[in-house]
Amino acid sequence: MENNQHIKNKIHSNREFMKSKFAEEGYESDQQKQLPQPPLTKAPIGNNSIKLTKEFSSLIKESDYLKLVQERKSQRVYKKESITLDQLSFLLWTTQGIKEIKGDNYATIRTVPSAGARHAFETYLAVLNVDGLEKGIYHYLPLDHSIELITEVDDIENKVSNSLCEQKFAAKSAVVFYYSAVAYRSEWRYVLESHKVMLIDAGHVMQNLYLSCGAIGCGTCAIAAFNQELADNLLKLNGKDEFVIYAAPIGNV
Repeated sequence: MENNQHIKNKIHSNREFMKSKFAEEGYESDQQKQLPQPPLTKAPIGNNSIKLTKEFSSLIKESDYLKLVQERKSQRVYKKESITLDQLSFLLWTTQGIKEIKGDNYATIRTVPSAGARHAFETYLAVLNVDGLEKGIYHYLPLDHSIELITEVDDIENKVSNSLCEQKFAAKSAVVFYYSAVAYRSEWRYVLESHKVMLIDAGHVMQNLYLSCGAIGCGTCAIAAFNQELADNLLKLNGKDEFVIYAAPIGNV
């Protein structure tokens, strides 16, 4: 009985988290205190970045928006073939690409909406079968639309599957997108309300990924059930200032 009450209390707390508290704010944000703004994106770790294309016209297989929406579904079975670097570039651009930088590096305007244009996410890739890329963990650099190799990973298929709570279908994809949150980017402005809006923003990103996959003959499946520690370790994140919040395997279908 005690455990049941604990669960009910947690459910009530989680429901309260879902509600808007903006009208009840009674605290000062770091932005209002005029503290330094966090960087718009993470800096590259080295100088080994791979520049990506923004020429996508030849990739599009389905441009009927209504059809894309009607046929959108989670795909867990993928062809045993690679995707191209251009396909990968398209998916990165349509989910986190930067179209404009506002003010003195104040905000980025991207291909997805974000509360206050804070864009708290970083995109990491577990590359399993992409033309021209070694297997390993890569990081997307949206400021110049490129990717960098973070580390090569032995037995990456098993490590990906383990990080996603043994969902083995993910390891049969061509690439797995992992989205992390750099929490302070949003906390700097929204403090206690930042965590709710970051999760809302994650939905914006994932829907773009689904529709973009459909446009180029790929499929994906959003994954929220992952092992936090294993996923963070796989991407070399500290799990405190930056941590995984979403994942999605992708392959041709």
